[in-house]
Amino acid sequence: MQSADELMRRLEMLNAIGVALSAERDINRLVELILLAAKNLANADAGTLYLVQDGKLNFEIVRTQSLGISLGGSTGKKPPFPPIALHHPDGTPNTSTVVACAALMGETINIPDAYQVVGFDFTGTRRFDASNGYRSKSFLTVPLRNHENEIIGVLQLINALDANGQIVTFSEEAQRLVESLASQAAIALTNRQLIDQLEKLFESLIKLINTAIDDKSPYTGGHCERVPVLTMLLAEAASSIDYGPFQSFRMNDRDRYELKIAGLLHDCGKITTPVHVVDKATKLETIFDRIALIDTRFEVLKRDAEIAYLKREIDETEYQRRLRDYDEDRDFLRHANIGGEFMTAEAQERVRRIAGYPWSDENCQTVPFLSTDEVENLTIVRGTLNTRERGIINHHIEVTIQMLEALPWPRHLKQVPEFAGGHHERMDGRGYPRGLTREQMSIQARIMGIADIFEALTARDRPYKPGKTLSESLTILARMAREQHIDIDLFEVFMRESVYQQYAEMFLEPQQIDSVDVKALLELAGVKRA
Repeated sequence: MQSADELMRRLEMLNAIGVALSAERDINRLVELILLAAKNLANADAGTLYLVQDGKLNFEIVRTQSLGISLGGSTGKKPPFPPIALHHPDGTPNTSTVVACAALMGETINIPDAYQVVGFDFTGTRRFDASNGYRSKSFLTVPLRNHENEIIGVLQLINALDANGQIVTFSEEAQRLVESLASQAAIALTNRQLIDQLEKLFESLIKLINTAIDDKSPYTGGHCERVPVLTMLLAEAASSIDYGPFQSFRMNDRDRYELKIAGLLHDCGKITTPVHVVDKATKLETIFDRIALIDTRFEVLKRDAEIAYLKREIDETEYQRRLRDYDEDRDFLRHANIGGEFMTAEAQERVRRIAGYPWSDENCQTVPFLSTDEVENLTIVRGTLNTRERGIINHHIEVTIQMLEALPWPRHLKQVPEFAGGHHERMDGRGYPRGLTREQMSIQARIMGIADIFEALTARDRPYKPGKTLSESLTILARMAREQHIDIDLFEVFMRESVYQQYAEMFLEPQQIDSVDVKALLELAGVKRA
């Protein structure tokens, strides 16, 4: 019999274990905590915890203290043992194996000596003992039953030890304590599994949204996948450094999960953005690229010039000049339509001059060669989107915020809308949609802003441009840091901790990965630290 003090100590231990079980979020650490707690309660030398999956008992964690065997749990070493089937191939119950019998019967099995017991097959145990110089004698096998009265696993302890280290039978007191622990453990495991399942369901729903966006446009689909990865790379770097303003910035597992979810949802509002705007590959593209219509008009102009020449209305010199001018202007408009570079004021004026060519429509009415809409689009200074279309694109972030703020987030995900909704803000307050300054934004939102821009610069799957090289993209990023578009301190981390290189090795083509002068880029950005 145990003394009153020893029993009280074990009860206090059991209560402390219950609190720890409720707090643990990681399944691997949880099963380890359960087994180690059971070994301590019963003073056992060895133990194994099995979980039921697909009609079998899978080895989750194995410990044998005297042999130094430690598998599963936080070790990262998966137990190399095959699962134990609860039923034979013919469907009959596998009651010859003690752990399977305990699971099938739902009852504790306490065996004083495995070498003397009748009715159970301990062939594998004896083989283990023979090869390791061990003696597996006393066994305590306890099923884990959840709140729905289902057996979800089995806890097995081996070789109870007395005060002198001698193997003894597991006492009734020890059995009751372990059974009590098993009850708490089953609840904790079930709760953790349910939470994990809900998290997987939630992430699957997020991926469903991104798949819907991807189905509208393959370009945004890749973006939705890559930005969260880059966000986490930069966040991990910022949380691990011991210099600069991020020395005290640290993330735990919950922080990481919250930021991961925000990254996955940062562009969810694009589900409402019209696909013809998202995928606008050229300045004149709507349902189709209208440059083909302009090509046809040039051919008509050349035909009219030929007719005028044949009618002797113009001489050959003028005729050839017109053909040359039309070809050059057509090539110019084709190039301008791509929208791959900054458009100068002179180039914009040339578009307007071309628009003044005489042109007769289908009603033989003289109209401008280019419509007002065509001129507006062909004179877009950067990219392919006009002011109205850019407003439509920008509206997606407002929709994102509205969608996310409408959700009943649990406490550990409360900041998802702020993290996801701030990636188009600027440090100087000139961003959108809310015009926040650096001081008004979380570190996570600022991190996501850099990730969003760098992914867009290097992306190879945009319809309007090829992916830039590392040096080109980082030069642009450095200028944006200097201009307070992005956080200069995070840009420093991005460079010094080689986050850009980690990302490049994961997603960029070899020809995009060129040499980078970190010192020169930090100087360009205006970083003062040596």
